Amino acid sequence: MFKEIDVKTFDLEIFNKLNKEWALLSAGNKDAFNTMTISWGEMGTLWNKPVMTCFVRPQRYTKEFIDSNDQMTLSFFNGEHMKDLTVLGRESGRDGDKIAKTDLTPTFIEGLPTFEEADIVVVGKKLYEDTIKPECFLDETLVDKNYPNKDFHTMYICEVEKIYNRVDKKQC
Repeated sequence: MFKEIDVKTFDLEIFNKLNKEWALLSAGNKDAFNTMTISWGEMGTLWNKPVMTCFVRPQRYTKEFIDSNDQMTLSFFNGEHMKDLTVLGRESGRDGDKIAKTDLTPTFIEGLPTFEEADIVVVGKKLYEDTIKPECFLDETLVDKNYPNKDFHTMYICEVEKIYNRVDKKQC
């Protein structure tokens, strides 16, 4: 069960969350959705709006769901479920039900996919997308290091519309 919190008062240690604890980026609806583990991303203010920026490689199955929907979710687990997040990052939903190989339980907030075990769920609405361009790197060593296959990420800037905290059923 989740409770909406005020976006304006939300505070998150984003460097620790993404670098060390990771998150799940999900898109789709109750009929069809996919999720993927991410450790790259940003949150802040842009265009006078609270935003999150997510980066997705072109071959990721989740990208098809992101591209065909206006919204997506970012789910944080407070460092728990790292084994599950590893599975969801390494396996493709295109090849089978990778979620069934985890201990996570899909659920939906306003029709958007997330997981019952998530501690924080951020709902984002796409505002802007573009593909990272190799010619725009000022430090060209980053291209060879991060893109040996030339599979440059699509960058999605999303307005943070809502944020939810998981509520223990005992607190209800």
